[in-house]
Amino acid sequence: MNSGGTPPFREDADRPFPGEAPLVGRRDALKSFSQAVEAAVSRGFQFLAVVGEPGAGKTRLLAELAASATRRGFTALWGRAAEFEQIMPFSALVDALDDHLEARRDDLCERLGTAQARRLAAVFPALAAKMPDRDDAAGQDDDADQSGMVRYRLYRALRQLIDELASPAGLALVLDDVHWADDSSAEFLDHLVRHPPRGRVLVAVAYRPAQAGPRLSALVMSAGARGKEVTVGPLTRAEAEELLGPDVNRTRGLALYEASGGNPLYLEALARMKRLDVGELPPTVRAALQVELGDLSPRSLLVAQAAAVTADEFEPALAAVTAQVSEAAVLEALNELSARDIVRPAAAGRFRFRHPLVRQAAYESSAPGWQLAAHARLAGRLASLGAPATVQAHHFERAGSFGDQRAIATLVEAARRVAPQAPVTAAHWFRKALDLMPDEPATLEDRLELLMELSRAQGVSGRLTEGRDTARELLRMLPPDDYTRRARAARICALMERQLDRPHEARALLLDELRRMPDPRAAAAVPLRMRLVAESMMRGDFRAAQAVLDLMPDSGDDWRPDLAMAVAALRPMPAYAAGNIADALRSADAADGLISSALDEHLAEWLDAVAWLCWAETNMGRYSMALRHFERAAAVARSTGQTYILTNLLAGKAKTQVLLGRLPDALATVEESVEGARLMESGQQLVFALTQLCLASAWSGDNEAGLRAGEEAVQVGVGAGEAWGDMARQARGVALVAAGRLEEGAEAILDACDEFNGSRLDRGTLLASTELLAHVEAALGRPAAAAAWADRAAGFAHPDLPAFSGLLPLARAHALRASEPAAAAALADQAASLLSAHERKVDTGRALLLAALAYGDAGERILARERLRDAAEVFLACGARGLRAQVMREQRRNGVRVATTERGAPGAAPYGLSPRELQIATLVVDGLTNQLIAEQLFLSVRTVETHLSHIFAKLGVGSRVGVATKLNRGS
Repeated sequence: MNSGGTPPFREDADRPFPGEAPLVGRRDALKSFSQAVEAAVSRGFQFLAVVGEPGAGKTRLLAELAASATRRGFTALWGRAAEFEQIMPFSALVDALDDHLEARRDDLCERLGTAQARRLAAVFPALAAKMPDRDDAAGQDDDADQSGMVRYRLYRALRQLIDELASPAGLALVLDDVHWADDSSAEFLDHLVRHPPRGRVLVAVAYRPAQAGPRLSALVMSAGARGKEVTVGPLTRAEAEELLGPDVNRTRGLALYEASGGNPLYLEALARMKRLDVGELPPTVRAALQVELGDLSPRSLLVAQAAAVTADEFEPALAAVTAQVSEAAVLEALNELSARDIVRPAAAGRFRFRHPLVRQAAYESSAPGWQLAAHARLAGRLASLGAPATVQAHHFERAGSFGDQRAIATLVEAARRVAPQAPVTAAHWFRKALDLMPDEPATLEDRLELLMELSRAQGVSGRLTEGRDTARELLRMLPPDDYTRRARAARICALMERQLDRPHEARALLLDELRRMPDPRAAAAVPLRMRLVAESMMRGDFRAAQAVLDLMPDSGDDWRPDLAMAVAALRPMPAYAAGNIADALRSADAADGLISSALDEHLAEWLDAVAWLCWAETNMGRYSMALRHFERAAAVARSTGQTYILTNLLAGKAKTQVLLGRLPDALATVEESVEGARLMESGQQLVFALTQLCLASAWSGDNEAGLRAGEEAVQVGVGAGEAWGDMARQARGVALVAAGRLEEGAEAILDACDEFNGSRLDRGTLLASTELLAHVEAALGRPAAAAAWADRAAGFAHPDLPAFSGLLPLARAHALRASEPAAAAALADQAASLLSAHERKVDTGRALLLAALAYGDAGERILARERLRDAAEVFLACGARGLRAQVMREQRRNGVRVATTERGAPGAAPYGLSPRELQIATLVVDGLTNQLIAEQLFLSVRTVETHLSHIFAKLGVGSRVGVATKLNRGS
């Protein structure tokens, strides 16, 4: 078995390459491949990771996989990441898909739609040629959005493209050498396995485990039941003998096997050097390949070296320019290179090296000075051909000399072009441009601008430490009296310090910059003071925040209108936290007026301040106003690329939707928030997002997802000693209570609320926590303790915050139900009325459920049934499936006939199925795919598949058909 090369996707795909040995061994791998192909046919998306050391035979096995998929009617497309282009965004995907897209360009653009086609055109040259110059707002927004969210939208577009290519027969997408893929490619693969395509799609990747990053290594685990890892190890002695054939005697074969360690590539390379004895062989395969290259004629070796500079898959014409020979000479040399299997023909008149190690050996066999000149020649040729800056940049970064203005301009243009989709690459090219730019007075302004862009790209791509360091470098370079730009740089730096969980450093930086300013009340100081206020509020020190705000007037003669709006937006939260509710409400009304009349560009500059207003409005129970502001601010954040703020805004919006009982909307919102936080690799924002995912899932009835999100939010390990860390722990406690783990949940809530002694949490959360603790104590048969919590709840209520007023009678009703059920029922009715008036739908349903239980205890069966019916309607409208299931159980106890397997409200289940398993099994009976089940129940596909494996075991079946047969027979 030799190591690889591009597989033959053609009519004779079952036959090996000319000169390629038949496959030997690898029976386990081939069995796994066959199972994956059949699974993709019957169940949709499958993911394979083929893992092995260099030369182990991964590429050769992938060829077998592609041939197997082709026989089952799949379209098989192959791409490979290249060592020398590993900074290029999505290079393996482009290699796999671009030629195919060119053939189907018009049809695909029509099916994808203009917006998606434009996003994909930023990646695929074949689609870019179809797109006219952009002047639409959507395109401009994507260009402006240098954030993780534009990547998220691009990944969704790529997933849609894969689904389109899979229609109707299926798609096998084979990506080789992905250990050399750029970060964006790995990020997309991670997105793809967690949000699989809906069609028949088989994705197979091959990589070297020692060179793979953590995200790549975790792909199979992320894919769950759809994923499988195939390890490609050394050949056995018997397999090696079979590969070498009868012409190699046993003694030499044994020596070759021992020298190669059973590695097929090494074994083949060593066996080719028949002019050498085994004892004379070089110690490494690289040396062996260099010897193989050394057998070439001088002209062919030069062309091989030039081709190695050009690309993994190269055109003869460009290789001629690089080698400084005629194209005819290159074609003649390619005859020899092909005959010796150094290169192989590829699509559209191009050629590809037999293996990346061969290209590497060819490249390294050339002199460093020659390499520099070769890259320069190729860069010049590409520039004359009008190649995109992104294509030229790779060569200019290697060949550009210090002060080379063309190289600098090309790198900057390329960086700005790819920044929305591939900020890692953008940051790399910005840094290269800065390295080439002379550090002199004439270039100072350009350097300052590039440093600002570099810092932003680094931060967006998750290189927070690098972005922070760049921002500090920028601060060192800026003149001391350039207050406006220094303030801007300091804000960026402080934000990154905060994301790095270094709030003290962020605060010190802001104070230092403020001390530099001669007039601390000047407009230039406002950005720093606003960030300082935010820092104080993040750690729950609202007195310090108020002290800073007290030094800031509401407006100034030299202020722009947006500054007044921003300061107004910050004022409500500290007043609310201090218990000055009237002041907080007045400040919120004033801020609402200013924001409503503000232009979007004004909001864009101060979204961090607007976010604090939104959260304050939610905390004060002004839900409709909060939701309106959250939605507008999030739209502005998307269009201006402020992802750090966007994920926070989406988390706050989700919290508001949960309180309003819009649970499906909340889950959709918070999924985007979590996705954005993961893309940014921001621990702080991930905790914000997971906290709300925990609450939304728990109240929706998905206890597993709620607990999983809560556990992760707590275990992220950031936010200790600050309010948002306490929020995560409190949410986990709520999820534990919702899952029926009452004692654990109560303990977690008490811990998060610091035993209600000086807690950093807002009074609304504290009031809701005391009500929930009263519920727990009553459920555990401790009415006195429940009454104590009801009394404690009264201390957090306020007459100017009517949205929370219904929680007090609800807490008292919990305490009275055991001893005075009639009184408890009346209190619960009162609570339901108050909560409904202020749109707290889930709590309204909970109050109605408690009223029904209390009426039942008091012997009022008719009233109990009425309240159960009302509660069921509320929970159905909210999407609170777990609570609705509880209501249905109570309805059955009260003689009301309800469907045992009613969708969305699992109750008692046959065959030992859990409520969630029965819910999923019912949807299987209805013919829904795993993807559709996941979407309907707001679960991940992986979670659905895990449940299905349990369902199969409990029902004693091995397929979805078996599930349907069993349940239909049972009914």
